[in-house]
Amino acid sequence: MSTTTLPPGAAPIGDVRDTRLADAISERYLSYALSIIMSRSLPDVRDGLKPVHRRLLYAMRQLKLDPGEGYKKCARVVGDVIGKYHPHGDVAVYDAMVRLAQDFAVRYPLVDGQGNFGNVDGDNAAAMRYTEARLTNVATALMQGLDEDAVDFRQTYDGEESEPAVLPAAFPNLLANGAAGIAVGMATSIPPHNVGEICAALLHLIKFPKATTAKLVGFIPGPDFPTGGILVEDRAAVTAAYKTGRGGFRLRARWAKEKMGRGIYRIVITEIPYQVQKSRLIEKIAELINNRKLPILADVVDESTDEVRIVLEPRNRGVDPELLMDQLFKLTDLETCFSLNMNVLDADNTPRVMNLSEVLQAFLDHRHQVLIRRTKHRIEKIGQRLDTLAGYLTAYLNLDEVIRIIREADDPKASLMKAFKLNQAQAEAILNMRLRSLRRLEEIEIKREHEELSAEKKTLKKLLKDKKGRWKRIAAEIGEIKKTFGDKSGGGKIEAGKRRTEIGDPPKFIEAPLEALIEKESVTVLCSEKGWIKAAKGHLEDIGEVKYKEGDGGRFAIHAETTDKLLLFATNGRFYTIACDKLPGGRGFGEPVRLMIDLGNEHEILALFLFAPGGELLIASHAGRGFRVKTDDVVAQTKGGKQVLNVGSGDDEAAACALVAGDQGAVIGENRKLLLFPLDEVPEMTRGRGVILQRYKDGGLADVKTFSMKEGLSWKTGGRTRTETDLLAWRGKRAQSGRLPPRGFSKTNRFG
Repeated sequence: MSTTTLPPGAAPIGDVRDTRLADAISERYLSYALSIIMSRSLPDVRDGLKPVHRRLLYAMRQLKLDPGEGYKKCARVVGDVIGKYHPHGDVAVYDAMVRLAQDFAVRYPLVDGQGNFGNVDGDNAAAMRYTEARLTNVATALMQGLDEDAVDFRQTYDGEESEPAVLPAAFPNLLANGAAGIAVGMATSIPPHNVGEICAALLHLIKFPKATTAKLVGFIPGPDFPTGGILVEDRAAVTAAYKTGRGGFRLRARWAKEKMGRGIYRIVITEIPYQVQKSRLIEKIAELINNRKLPILADVVDESTDEVRIVLEPRNRGVDPELLMDQLFKLTDLETCFSLNMNVLDADNTPRVMNLSEVLQAFLDHRHQVLIRRTKHRIEKIGQRLDTLAGYLTAYLNLDEVIRIIREADDPKASLMKAFKLNQAQAEAILNMRLRSLRRLEEIEIKREHEELSAEKKTLKKLLKDKKGRWKRIAAEIGEIKKTFGDKSGGGKIEAGKRRTEIGDPPKFIEAPLEALIEKESVTVLCSEKGWIKAAKGHLEDIGEVKYKEGDGGRFAIHAETTDKLLLFATNGRFYTIACDKLPGGRGFGEPVRLMIDLGNEHEILALFLFAPGGELLIASHAGRGFRVKTDDVVAQTKGGKQVLNVGSGDDEAAACALVAGDQGAVIGENRKLLLFPLDEVPEMTRGRGVILQRYKDGGLADVKTFSMKEGLSWKTGGRTRTETDLLAWRGKRAQSGRLPPRGFSKTNRFG
């Protein structure tokens, strides 16, 4: 009869337990979350690896894929990993392996790949049956001491083999290669750094255990990405990010101006930000050119080989290269922000966010523990060897008797143990000796080895009691890592030890004129009586031929350029701003202006004109109050507009707006009374109700206008424009009632 072993706490088959659904879901979700956090997404602070990476390296070590050995198919490695250590999909495991081999993805590759392992354009690697791999020297350093009881081992998922819970990690992999992952309710994002700088900070921390983060940042000024670039983050922000373990780093592409002669130049980009796909980046730049979003750029060409070379051709020789690149940094991934979130598993497998000092100290503590364990393991091995050598020396001193016992005794092992007071291991070693080992020279060699091992054992025991000596040994190991990986040439044009990412200054603000960002084109802005707006190409001469919807007609028509801005004044006393390049084309009926600004159905547009810096407006309410205001003070930054004229209570609302084009103001009311007064009687304000412009017994203000007394007052009526220069009868002071207008004045009580 077979028996089934159930997991601890599991109910027997057929045993049904009543429980709340919420409790059952919470328990299972918590188990799932812990599994994701501990076994998949977060790296260990000690070796900087996730379980899949650790198992990959260990499986390759078991396959003897050392740096000096030959390559093996990646399919073989992936098969061993998922069959023995990591019961997950082969695609996911192979993708993790590919990333460890990409020199543009990791600063110090852990896998030496042979074949197509992808490229910076974002192309995928070849199938694992085509590619081959072996370990790198960095990976070997991570696993140095695995056979010397340096770390704990645990059973694999099927219980047939064992795997390391963490690697000894003689190489500071967490900061050197970084990590990224998304768990349940938490994530990690650690950029790569320069190992030479990391080792310098570690050595300083050994010497000064209470060193501040600011001091350590002096050794590690920022990330060192494998693809280079320029770090333009403010130094105070960098220090704050490392101090808290959270923050971000602004990274820009490296570019240079290449002169072509006769004042012509082009811009060459040689390094792009980390994790930016070059092909998508070029597509984005080309899209900006095709959509005329950046008219100062004419073309983009990819001349990359093994090295990145993206050529940008400006529209003309007068384009400022600094301005062009500043706009590209804003509009494309030529500038990115890499986030810092040092959320890792500590030595107790507890996820928490560490700062730079804590991460470095955790690595040092791990190396200290590894040193103690390796030292104890070595002492134990030396003890075993010394015990064996002592047996050999006993045999040499009593060689004839040993030979006699072996030849004559029925149980030579027991006889040897009894005759010379040997233990089982010593007696077994003597019985396994070869005859050639009975030479005199062999005896001398054994005595020499015994003396050397005895001295080494004494030194190691002294090391276990000397804490300062242990830290001195760790400092020497870190110095060797710095020398091996921090100061050694990478074999290519870029040295492995040399910093690739330049530490730059924060970028200066560059004010870009609107004309440089929008292609200048003549348009005619048309707005209908019902509020439909559009921009027809060119400056139309015959506005009467423009078609509107049935029952609608033209109200405003303005000649403008696509680089201009429109100011709209509404009955709610608000000014709205719309860029001409955002207007719909002139082929259809346009779009309702209400969809472009936040204008309620109870309000309507009173005036529409081009924004002119330094200009002045005269605005007035239905109650006859108003003031002058600068055009620069009414530009709105949001769709909600900018409140300028505060209308009174009741039915009062904004009634009119006019550009100041003279020294006189003209006001006409709904009672058909006209009043002219000097504009200097009207104060200049930025917001408010203003002063009384004209008094009324009945009705309110109908329209306002500004003019020059020398040129006279003009108004439109019957499709014609009339001008009156004899205006003495209507001249007065502000806040008077006025008198009936001249004969022929518009019956609509409006000036135009």
